[in-house]
This record gives sequence, structure tokens and C-alpha cells, in this order.
Amino acid sequence: MNKIQNAVNLIGRAGIAPVVRTFENGMKLAKFSLATHETISEVNGKKQLTQWHNVIAWGKKAELIEKFVKKGQMLAVDGKLVNRSWTDASGNAKRITEIQVNEILLINPKKKAG
Repeated sequence: MNKIQNAVNLIGRAGIAPVVRTFENGMKLAKFSLATHETISEVNGKKQLTQWHNVIAWGKKAELIEKFVKKGQMLAVDGKLVNRSWTDASGNAKRITEIQVNEILLINPKKKAG
């Protein structure tokens, strides 16, 4: 039951090429944005809404993301929500919610015959 208390499953496209940072101990951190889309029905027709999500991955997952994920790549991400807060150089309080990757799957759409 603990696993489903903080679980996020998304399918979308990478909005940017991942930014990967390597720390002094060799650990890698990959960050990228993921766009998800949903279509809603309105009186005038259908409307598509896009949500942007901040995604992070550590260690081996970060290495795989660095190697295989490109901007526009369709992905399925399984992870959990993580909140971080900090104070920037100007003294302003900052806060961000990120999806920390547990598993990631690259989705390759079928190519059209022709």
C-alpha cells in the first residue's frame, strides 16, 4: 500500500533535451520537462490542454536518460512527487514540485507506411 501513496504515471513528450549533471562522487542527475496532453469536450468542440511536468532521475536512470532521451521523444514515466525548496542568490524563497523517476519507458510510435 505504501507504493501507491505517492505514485505518478505519465505518458508524454520530452519538452527539452535532458540536462545532466555529474557530481564529484560520479553520481549523475538528469532533469527535463515532460508535456502531457488531454482533450476535453466543450460546447464549441474539443480543446486540448497541455500540462508541463519537471522530471528528475538519479544514478543509472540518469545515465540511460542522458543516452537515449531526446527532445520530442515520447515517454512513459513512473515515479513519485518530490517537493524541494531553497533560497536563491537574491534571497528569494523558491519551491518546485518534481517527478522523481522510478521507471522510464521510451515509446517509439509506428512509422507510417508509404
